[in-house]
Amino acid sequence: MTALPPETETETGTGERPETGAVGADPAPRGRRRPSRWKAAFAALLVLGVLAAVTWVLLGSRLLVVRDVEVSGARLVQPDRVVAAAGVRLGVPMVRLDTGAVRARVEGLREVESARVERRWPATVRVIVRERVPVAVLRRGGSYQQIDRFGVTVVEGASRPAGLPTLTVASPGPSDPATLAALRVLTDLPGRLRTRLTDVAATGPGDVVLHLSDGPVVVWGPAERAAEKVRLLEALRRTAAGRAARTIDVSSPEVVTTR
Repeated sequence: MTALPPETETETGTGERPETGAVGADPAPRGRRRPSRWKAAFAALLVLGVLAAVTWVLLGSRLLVVRDVEVSGARLVQPDRVVAAAGVRLGVPMVRLDTGAVRARVEGLREVESARVERRWPATVRVIVRERVPVAVLRRGGSYQQIDRFGVTVVEGASRPAGLPTLTVASPGPSDPATLAALRVLTDLPGRLRTRLTDVAATGPGDVVLHLSDGPVVVWGPAERAAEKVRLLEALRRTAAGRAARTIDVSSPEVVTTR
């Protein structure tokens, strides 16, 4: 009895052979794998609508407009003057506010050294003022002018303010080299010497002279090498010769002289 050869191909349950290359399910139609055109259009319209709404809120509505102006840091200058100088128009949209222009206008006040402008959402503009600090007093005519380290007049009055040394120069002003040199020496002094200073004088940028309330006249010379000059002056003041001297010359730190 002859054996039949084995089947070389597997038959399906229905007796039909499967199609060649059919592995798994048929791929999804191409149209199902891409967003439809109407969905893309809807998304684009939604984005445009959101942008339009945000733009309207920022620029066209009354929701985010300037309603108040605050001032901080003002002591010498009245806050009302700062607000007037700032020139911020109420009702302008916050996003349109030119903070740089506001800052420049506030810094035009003589009492103001620098200013910073901040938006405080939703409706407040804050101006932070850094005022000039008087470091010396200058007598002109019948008035006393308090000047800062840059030679700018900060306050002017009829009486001499206490606690500030007198500045003595020929042509005082923020562009005068002698004025700037004298003020630089003054501000470079440590507090323990500055509180004893009654007058700072200069005939030129290299000829600054200090007058101390409890000691000699100090010929300082140019403003450079301040720390070294302070150290030499204080060391000499602890000696008998230094305490007896009427004039101490530290203009050249290599050779300190007394008279």
